[in-house]
Amino acid sequence: MSNVLKSRKSWLLGLVALVGVAGAAWYSLAPHDPTASGVAECRASKAASERMKPLAKGEVAAVGVTGAPKPPPVIAFAGPEGQPMGLSDFKGKTILVNLWATWCVPCREEMPALDKLQTELGGPDFQVVAINVDTRNRDKPKAWLQENGIKNLAYHADPEGKLLQVLQKSGHVVGLPTTFVVDGSGCEIALLKGPADWASPDALAFMKAALGRS
Repeated sequence: MSNVLKSRKSWLLGLVALVGVAGAAWYSLAPHDPTASGVAECRASKAASERMKPLAKGEVAAVGVTGAPKPPPVIAFAGPEGQPMGLSDFKGKTILVNLWATWCVPCREEMPALDKLQTELGGPDFQVVAINVDTRNRDKPKAWLQENGIKNLAYHADPEGKLLQVLQKSGHVVGLPTTFVVDGSGCEIALLKGPADWASPDALAFMKAALGRS
């Protein structure tokens, strides 16, 4: 059994834990409505999603690539210096947004791969934005990253748990980890509910397609 399959089992077990930590009810998954507001301004992003679709295979086969890119939900979180931030602060740069917690086993297993992905592809046009959602012991996540050699990911967090409530309501989150890709225009082009090996050749090829790199 691969590590990703093992992680998916842990992820399913983490659904119950997420309810307790987030303190919010589950919401039904609502499919993207192609006629929804915001789709028109994201038409240009379809080129990236079309490049990505055939590469959603292997270690990233579970990633859903949308055929109708649109702006993601508006979320707020704290940046590396504790400053208020949102996804709009990264406009002009493709970002892979990952929600994680120290109590989530598959989240912890993903972090070294996400760190490596940032090392491999990070730069002016790409960044992994890992957002910690622990609501207890606020010093623990930073300490965990340091102890486990995660050095290339800027620290973002939502210790109040408000971000999870927004993304549960939108249907993005049904457990942790959750990862989605937003392009430089600020449009969501892919979503994964569960873990993946983000340092694998499959994942690297997938994200290079998002960036238009060969």
